[in-house]
Amino acid sequence: MAFEDHVQAALDSLPAEVAEALENVAVVVEDENPEDPDLFGLYQGIPLPERGGGYAGTLPDRIAIYRLPLEETFPDPEQLRHEIRVTVLHELGHYFGLDEDRLAELGYG
Repeated sequence: MAFEDHVQAALDSLPAEVAEALENVAVVVEDENPEDPDLFGLYQGIPLPERGGGYAGTLPDRIAIYRLPLEETFPDPEQLRHEIRVTVLHELGHYFGLDEDRLAELGYG
């Protein structure tokens, strides 16, 4: 299975109420973050709970999942699949307004 397919599978596995809450967010796969090549993923945008009335017409938030650091750190295909899912869920957690401490408590830190 291709890397992008694992990312899509993680998104497809979201509970319906979570998937339906995703608004104006793009999830993309890139090779690596140019500023931090060890980073697995990055959320950029305004978390859902912080969006106010002036949010309309804003460019989509962005979640980047970085292929190279994940593949290099997790060469085992099953572990890679798991870590891609954890990374997708971690970055979605930021979209929903969760901070690093809360994500760690939930097992996505």
